[in-house]
Amino acid sequence: MALSKDRGITMNDGNKIPALGFGTYTPDTVPKSKCEEATKIAIEFGFRLIDSAYVYQTEEHVGRAVRAKIADGTIKREDIFYTGKLWNTFHRPELVRKCLEESLKKLQFDYMDLFLMHSPYSMKPGPDLFPMGEDKKFIVDNVDLRQTWEAMEACKDAGLVRSIGVSNFTRKQLELILNKPGLKYKPVINQVECHPYRNQSKLLAFCKSNNILLEGYSVLGSQRDPRWLNPDAPPLLEDSLLVAIAKKYNKSPALVAIRYQLQRGLVVLVKADTREQIEEDIQAFTFQLSEEDMKSIDGLHKNLSYLKEEVYAGHPQYYPPDVE
Repeated sequence: MALSKDRGITMNDGNKIPALGFGTYTPDTVPKSKCEEATKIAIEFGFRLIDSAYVYQTEEHVGRAVRAKIADGTIKREDIFYTGKLWNTFHRPELVRKCLEESLKKLQFDYMDLFLMHSPYSMKPGPDLFPMGEDKKFIVDNVDLRQTWEAMEACKDAGLVRSIGVSNFTRKQLELILNKPGLKYKPVINQVECHPYRNQSKLLAFCKSNNILLEGYSVLGSQRDPRWLNPDAPPLLEDSLLVAIAKKYNKSPALVAIRYQLQRGLVVLVKADTREQIEEDIQAFTFQLSEEDMKSIDGLHKNLSYLKEEVYAGHPQYYPPDVE
């Protein structure tokens, strides 16, 4: 299947999302302009789902890359499925649209295809994206995420976004929204960390039962920012089982990890910096893992996160991660 023709999976609101997407997070140690070049290459190779966020501070570069590929005739705007995210310092209902409009202005887009609540945890509003107290902990804001969701619904009604969803939500946090009186739109997607060491099988089953797609990030077990990094997590792609399965199919362990999630019905985000990596990632559609190999990879699950999960413990809206 040509990746550029992959309009993938129909969401619960009737809109379609490509099954494989390109992530544009760029660590502070790398010039943000690198993201622009990588996004152009990804579009050339057929990626049509482009994922960014207010907090990544790459939206201007992503917008420029998309507009350049429109200008040279590679794509039209409607060919691209763009995902943006509401940052934690904008959870107050009166700030939600402001965050979205700032992102659209940076991108120079009229609308987003998908707008996600980046996290259920609100933080103190203001210019500082990571407001810290003297105790070196985040300064939180106690906003009911159901009120934030209502403001997201209003953005959809205003035509600024086509679809709305969430990210990093536990089952309990999803239930808060799903059981909300007067719910107008349920989330189309929950974007979470997902890889063979943390396969989210229970959350996946819960989302499927509610017609919500699960979208996986860090599918290669990677996490990039020391702020969130769990230093004790072992490198996934060196796992002996993944290496053996990769050899069997004459593919890389990375491709096996991507293919595993595609076959489970997830939308998969990949992050690649070089032309070679981008070209390799799209080969995830060129082979299929056997049922036996899928079960073997299921067996790698150990509920291990590459993220520091305790970062938000103590937040008034905090729920511990789901035990899988």
